[in-house]
Amino acid sequence: MRHKIAAGNWKMHKNYFDAISLAESIADVQVADNVKVILGVPFVYLKEIHEIVHSTPSVDVAAQNCHSEDSGAYTGEISPSMLKSIGVRYVILGHSERRQYYGEQEAWILEKMNAAYRNGIHAIYCCGEPLEVRKAGDHKSYVKNQMEGSILNLSLEQLNSTVIAYEPVWAIGTGETASPAQAQEMHAFIRACLAEKFGDDAANEISILYGGSVKASNATELFQMADVDGGFGRRC
Repeated sequence: MRHKIAAGNWKMHKNYFDAISLAESIADVQVADNVKVILGVPFVYLKEIHEIVHSTPSVDVAAQNCHSEDSGAYTGEISPSMLKSIGVRYVILGHSERRQYYGEQEAWILEKMNAAYRNGIHAIYCCGEPLEVRKAGDHKSYVKNQMEGSILNLSLEQLNSTVIAYEPVWAIGTGETASPAQAQEMHAFIRACLAEKFGDDAANEISILYGGSVKASNATELFQMADVDGGFGRRC
């Protein structure tokens, strides 16, 4: 059975004291056996927050990015081997903001994913279309092109260490949200793309999260969709 996952990407929010306080409160929450909570926290808080939550089996931390090399002269970057050394088990890769603001393309995202797996770290792979693509009706081909440049090049073993986050860019921070039917359509399509490459059994084991303005008022309906396995966002 696929894990249900609530993944919160803290982005560049919260000072040290607020971050520690929130992590401590989350570590005390009782979570159902088939649910995992993942906190995508800023690099400077990773080690301490990992130490706060690591004794709670249902809660984990994720780095918000990593480099594709284990070491080197890359000022300001963080390597997957550094993340491994402090016990981090997840890393967010391909986020729409990394694509938009830093020009990250699928080839480099794939290199980062390979580096993460090489260090025993699970990748949370993000994909999704902008508003103009959605309006043109090209959202499926756009997302498949993203996947063909990265996740569809993985080995089956690597895929099994992956969580997918579908984030329609037009619904991030805009107050717009994909309807449950729209979310289900895209999640089912992503799973079908995986099945075409890796087989139905493998595709049905992968958790696919919805990441577009998830909030308390729409979460229940969204998460009841057959192929929506949880949420990925600042409010999750």
